[in-house]
Amino acid sequence: MSKAGKNTLRGSITVPGDKSISHRAVMLGSISDGVTRADNFLMSEDCLSTVACFRDMGVGIDITDKDVVIHGVGLNGLLKPSKDLYTGNSGTTTRIISGILAGQDFDTVLNGDESIQKRPMKRVMEPLSMMGAEITSIRNNGCTPLAIKGHQLNGMTYKMKIASAQVKSAILLAGLYAKGDTVIIEDVPSRNHTELMLKGFGADIETDGQRTVLRPGKPLKGMELTVPGDISSAAFFIGAALITEGSDITIRNVGINPTRDGIIRAFLSMGADITLSNEKIQAGERSADIRVRYSKLSGTVIEGDIIPALIDEIPLIAVAATQAEGETVIRNAAELRVKESDRIELVSGGLKKMGASITPTEDGFVIQGPSKLHGSEIRTQKDHRIAMSFSVAGLISDGPVVLDDTDCVNISYPEFYADLEKLKV
Repeated sequence: MSKAGKNTLRGSITVPGDKSISHRAVMLGSISDGVTRADNFLMSEDCLSTVACFRDMGVGIDITDKDVVIHGVGLNGLLKPSKDLYTGNSGTTTRIISGILAGQDFDTVLNGDESIQKRPMKRVMEPLSMMGAEITSIRNNGCTPLAIKGHQLNGMTYKMKIASAQVKSAILLAGLYAKGDTVIIEDVPSRNHTELMLKGFGADIETDGQRTVLRPGKPLKGMELTVPGDISSAAFFIGAALITEGSDITIRNVGINPTRDGIIRAFLSMGADITLSNEKIQAGERSADIRVRYSKLSGTVIEGDIIPALIDEIPLIAVAATQAEGETVIRNAAELRVKESDRIELVSGGLKKMGASITPTEDGFVIQGPSKLHGSEIRTQKDHRIAMSFSVAGLISDGPVVLDDTDCVNISYPEFYADLEKLKV
């Protein structure tokens, strides 16, 4: 796939449903009583991995073009799967589902693709073990495949060691099966989709500042929800419009949950022309239309508490920073090294090949701008966010950007290239 030349983007699009919310809708819908309907569900490989896992445990799940209907079996209605549960490339599925499996009355083996088999799972295994879970890394390397023996769990008070919504969610969902309350304390708030959705499904959960308390015992009840557009997908069009001259686009119905809107805050700090309209709240989740116009960006420092709210968007921010006047520093983002790939290595290596002035650090980058980018062959390591970020870089390069893998975008955004073409003038 090649992207070349300067392009102007105009018009409006609607990006696919939020990946994080889509995953959680299937998980909570499956262990609820009654039917759950999730409209605008993200039909990506990752989310379909979650669907497959729960189907393998006896949950009826119907899929149409944009909707998923989950016939919940209740908290204790899951069945022992006849084979290993396969989570594909989805770290979200792998980590969060571990919390549910830990409290079942059956044993399971959880595994994923080659990438998942290298990603750290101790961050989930350790807190769940503190609740009484028995989880073993079969290869004894802290990664999948994981053998999970179902146990009676006990609630606990846990202070988060890292800002991770996946770890927090695994603990909270395990708490549904525990004796006693589960309390989570966060120094830095991570995504709160699980807390909002648990409340929507009827769980006894409340958050007060940095402290979340889940009290078990209340059954979950199915619900209808509309999944807002994924801001992590919208981010690529936001960044593309900001750096391509003459661009003016609107992305409709995008989730702007305050634990996820770091990309907007970061770009505003760089002088971006971004406006929100048509704001609304549904099932606790905020959404809005986002208008973005080409802007002369300035360098900034991105660090600290904002990092969990934009961790998946940092590769795209790095691309945009190559066009900003002055120095951009991104730090406190060491988590990038254990995503689907080592994103610090791939982003810095790829942008250097394209002519950018970028220096990788242990936990981020230092980028001097603006730089004129030229075409190059880019290594993606099958990482969807790397592929999409460098497709954006290709919009302003003076030659083609050729990706070694374009199909990896199917993990989160199968229509990405088509939607990008729609906006080109």
